[in-house]
Amino acid sequence: MQKVQVAPFHLVGLSIRTTNENGQGAIDIGQLWGRFMSEGVLNKIENKIDDTIYSLYTNYEGDYTQPYTVILGCCVHDLSTVPEGLVAKSFKGGTYMKLSAKGDLTKGLIVEQWQHIWRMDLNRSYTCDFEVFDERAQNPNEAEVDFYIAVE
Repeated sequence: MQKVQVAPFHLVGLSIRTTNENGQGAIDIGQLWGRFMSEGVLNKIENKIDDTIYSLYTNYEGDYTQPYTVILGCCVHDLSTVPEGLVAKSFKGGTYMKLSAKGDLTKGLIVEQWQHIWRMDLNRSYTCDFEVFDERAQNPNEAEVDFYIAVE
């Protein structure tokens, strides 16, 4: 785990509102990924910086036990073109704790890592947290994913 500074960025993708109560977040986010892939959202996003996919958590009503918004998408150069049905958001960046997880995405790697993060003693700001799915995550059975947790 390391403390890093994240530069501001723009994201375009699909969005849902969910909560972690009773495991609902894992269900909703899984369905969001299903839509992202089946609807070919990656190919619909214009002005992409690259094909890295971000799963971003923002608009927290409180801490991780409260409702929040998830945006699944790609970083773009600007927000001049947002395809119909997608959302756009700009983020200020800031101070983050960066963690990585390796393993099988199809066997709960992401949910397990978040459960680990929730138990950690981090001074979280609950502004915007995200995961990065780059070329290291292309094989879902042997993926490496970076997690960025906003801290004070």
